[in-house]
Amino acid sequence: MHVAVIGGAGFIGGHLVDALVTKNFKVRIIDSLDPQVHPDGLPPAYLNKDAEFINQNVTDLEGLANSLEGVEGIFYLAGAVGVGDSMYRIRHYAEANVLGAANLLDVLANRKNTIRKIVVASSVTVYGEGRYSCPRHGVVFPSVRTMKNPRSGSWEMECETTDGAKVCGETLTPEATDEEKPAAPQSIYAVTKRTQEELFLTAGRTYKIPVSVLRYFNVYGSRQSLSNPYTGVVKVFALDFSQGKMPTIYEDGMQTRDFVHVSDIVAANILALQHDEADWQIFNVGTGHPVTVLEMARAVAGEFGGTAIPQPLNRYRAGDVRHCWADTSKIRKLLGFEPKAIFPSGIESVLKQADVESALNRNGVEQAGLVRRGLIV
Repeated sequence: MHVAVIGGAGFIGGHLVDALVTKNFKVRIIDSLDPQVHPDGLPPAYLNKDAEFINQNVTDLEGLANSLEGVEGIFYLAGAVGVGDSMYRIRHYAEANVLGAANLLDVLANRKNTIRKIVVASSVTVYGEGRYSCPRHGVVFPSVRTMKNPRSGSWEMECETTDGAKVCGETLTPEATDEEKPAAPQSIYAVTKRTQEELFLTAGRTYKIPVSVLRYFNVYGSRQSLSNPYTGVVKVFALDFSQGKMPTIYEDGMQTRDFVHVSDIVAANILALQHDEADWQIFNVGTGHPVTVLEMARAVAGEFGGTAIPQPLNRYRAGDVRHCWADTSKIRKLLGFEPKAIFPSGIESVLKQADVESALNRNGVEQAGLVRRGLIV
C-alpha cells in the first residue's frame, strides 16, 4: 500500500515512517519543515532514506494536491502544536490546523484521487477537563476553568451541579476519560484539533473515505523538537534537569496526565490503518495510568541528573486542565491495542547528550510570553 505521512518529518511522524518502511509500505513523507520544529529548515538526520520526501505546506492547495498523486492511505499528522503558544498565535494555529485540513479534504472532494483510508492525529486536549464523579451526583463533566486563581489552597475541581438555588460544591474525584466524554476545548490549539476531527469525519462519510481519529495523550520519546518550548513536558523537564536548571511546575504539581511512549502511538496508527473496525471511530491512545506532574518530575530528575525537585508555583496557566487520563478499553477491544511502555519506561530515550550540548533551553520564552499577555495568574 502506498501511504503518505503528512507531517512525517516530525517527532511522531518520523517514528511512524520508520515503522511503515520496516513493514514494507511504500512511504511518501509530506512536510513543510516548519521552523518551530526544524529551526535550520533542513530535513532531520533521522529522516528515513527509504521513504520519498516532498517539502510541501498543507496551506498550499495546489502543491498539496500534486503531492498526493498515487497515494492510497494518509496519516495526517501535520499542524502547529502547543497549548500555550496557541493562545496568542491564533491566526497561525487556525491556518496550520484548520486551513491545512480543509485543503486536503477539498482535494479529496473535488479532484480525482486514489485515497482509500485516512488516519487523523488528534489530541487529548479536545476533552478539556476529564471525567469526574461527585459523591452526590455521580458522573459529571466540569466546565472550563477560569483565570481566577484559587484562594482556598485547593486546586481540585468542585461539583457545579445546582440543586434549586444552591451549587453542590463537593470535591470531585477524577476518573479515566473515555471517548464519550463531551468535548470541551480550553485552548485555541484544542479548538483547532476538535475542528479537524469534525472536518475529517464529516467529509469522509460524505465521500465514503473511511476515517479514523486517534486522540493522543501526553506523548514522549526520542526526536521531540528541542527548539519548541511549548510541547513535550517530559522533554522540557529533561532538558532543564540535564542543564542544572529547575523546570516550571504550575498549580501544586498534583494534576495528573497520561504519558504514552511514541512507540505505542506508532502501533496505534498502524492498527487503525489496517483494521476496518477503526473506520469512523474516535480512539483514545494512552496507557490508562495517571501520573502526577510531581511524579513525572521525580522520574525525569532521576534519569537526567536532577538533585532537587522544583517547588510548584501555585499559579494557573491558561488552557491547562486539572486531571485527564485515558480510558483505553475501546481501542483495546476493537483494535487489540496494548501499550508496551508504561511511564517511566522509555524516558532514557528522550534526550541524547549531543542534544543537551547543542540545544538552547527556551522554556523561559514560553513563560515570559504568557505572563506578558496575562495568561498565567
